[in-house]
Amino acid sequence: MITAGIDCGAKNTKTVIVRDGKIIAQVAVATGFDQEASVEKSLRNAAESAGIFMEDIDKIYGTGSGKESITMAEDTINDIKAMGKGAIYFFPKARTVADVGAEEGRAAKLDDTGNPIDFAINEKCAAGAGAFIEAMGRALETPLEELGPLALTTDKQVPMNAQCAIFAESEVVGLIHAKTPKNEISKAIHDAMASRIVSMIRRIGINEDLVMIGGVSYNPGFLSAIKRELKLAHIYIPEKPEFGSAVGAAVAAAESCAI
Repeated sequence: MITAGIDCGAKNTKTVIVRDGKIIAQVAVATGFDQEASVEKSLRNAAESAGIFMEDIDKIYGTGSGKESITMAEDTINDIKAMGKGAIYFFPKARTVADVGAEEGRAAKLDDTGNPIDFAINEKCAAGAGAFIEAMGRALETPLEELGPLALTTDKQVPMNAQCAIFAESEVVGLIHAKTPKNEISKAIHDAMASRIVSMIRRIGINEDLVMIGGVSYNPGFLSAIKRELKLAHIYIPEKPEFGSAVGAAVAAAESCAI
């Protein structure tokens, strides 16, 4: 059986193809203005990468903020269920998952099949999503890929308000004018964002191992802050965390075929 999961997000559209429980393709394209065209391109490229025809796919499920644009999908599932199914696929013993992407952060407590028991969402506030770090990086004139490692070079605590990205950016400018070292500002940025995500996780309660998916999982400064806040020695992250929800959608599609 071959199924596909398509996660249409604000920044990127990701497609995952699964054959008999094994991932055979993972492809991402920029979402852009025309979401339907991006979805079609992502699926076509994924099928080509898998060495199959699009007609070979038995079922397609969609998810993400742009899931209504996935017109070729037989069904759609919400983001919470998709990230839960994705987390369980990679780490079957996991019971808590957090997904932090460009536009939103969310967390869920799971049962042993990956279905959500409880969840929390960051209410679409940029201060708890990847867009927050990107904006702060621009204020610091530091590339995004350098900002996370920079935060690891200091232990100093610099308080920052993470309730609003606009206010936080003003704070960063103030810290720059006060000649605060850039690495200390970077750590403050990551600590502030992590505090938003941790408060969400604590709201639902940590239930055994924590899995992190979403593009922000690549950021070592953010991960370090999360571990420190939650007093965790380890966080479980798939090799390509940005595809977590797309994997979950493909898994859900396969499960529906088995019913």
